Amino acid sequence: MERKILAAVDGSVPSYNALRYLSHLFTDLADISVHLFYVVPVGSLEPGMDWLDDGDRLLVLPSEARERVRRAERFMEEAVLQLGRRGIGPDQVSTEITLSRMGVAHDIINEARKGLYDAVLMGRRGLGRVEEYILGSVSLDIVRQAADVPLWVVDGKVNSRLFLLPVDRSFNSLKAADHLAFILQDNPYAAVCLVHFEAVLGGDTEPDRKELESLWGAGWCAEHLEGEDAVYAAPEALLVERGFPAERVIRLPESHSFTPHGAILKVCKGCGTVVIGRRRRAVDRVLVKRVSAKVMELAREIAVWLV
Repeated sequence: MERKILAAVDGSVPSYNALRYLSHLFTDLADISVHLFYVVPVGSLEPGMDWLDDGDRLLVLPSEARERVRRAERFMEEAVLQLGRRGIGPDQVSTEITLSRMGVAHDIINEARKGLYDAVLMGRRGLGRVEEYILGSVSLDIVRQAADVPLWVVDGKVNSRLFLLPVDRSFNSLKAADHLAFILQDNPYAAVCLVHFEAVLGGDTEPDRKELESLWGAGWCAEHLEGEDAVYAAPEALLVERGFPAERVIRLPESHSFTPHGAILKVCKGCGTVVIGRRRRAVDRVLVKRVSAKVMELAREIAVWLV
């Protein structure tokens, strides 16, 4: 089954880093398609211009906005060439340049939902707290607003193909494992480390059996969600059943830290990607929001997947 990735790009170095990360993971794999989506910020629409298409809008926009579009076109040409050189061919890549309408973050989220993509890939600019408060951050806006879409946020140049997956038996943890299993099925490059952090996913570790049985069946749940090692057995089974080699799934000993994000940061050294399951209920999402925000703020040269 083909994996569809929406790569939200803006012509910056972080965008190139994100595409480099993507090609590093999926080089020479035929069953992945990438849609490069570039939203050109041009400010608010004037009253009465809402009905204009992008071509007509360009005619009435100032010259600096038209230059942004030309830069976007040059970036797209180079991005397709770079992906091709790294093993993702032009036949696997589509491009789209659009003028912003509701804001860059909103337009990206709308495209992600409309196109039914399996994940949204973004490069992170590496701004600190003060800079993000003053300047804003498209990646953080999308993280906050798009809880229903898997997000891959890449910081810097990520070279490792080793994934860290914090696990327990909760719905959000298993859905993260399921997403990772789908994305990595038959991948000849990656390896996955499973680690149990009591503090990270916090409290809601008992599975909702009825919900999980509706996804994977009562027999599967009985086999993999019971027993002393269920916390590792279930995500491991999801990976292996998708075709991921069992010998490249590694169980790490449980790690402890004073803070949830501290536990992740302590163990993730040497990993290229951390995969975090998001809670669905608003009250439960507060902890994971803090964990993911802290990991993205403090970790460098790593990708964070929020599922």
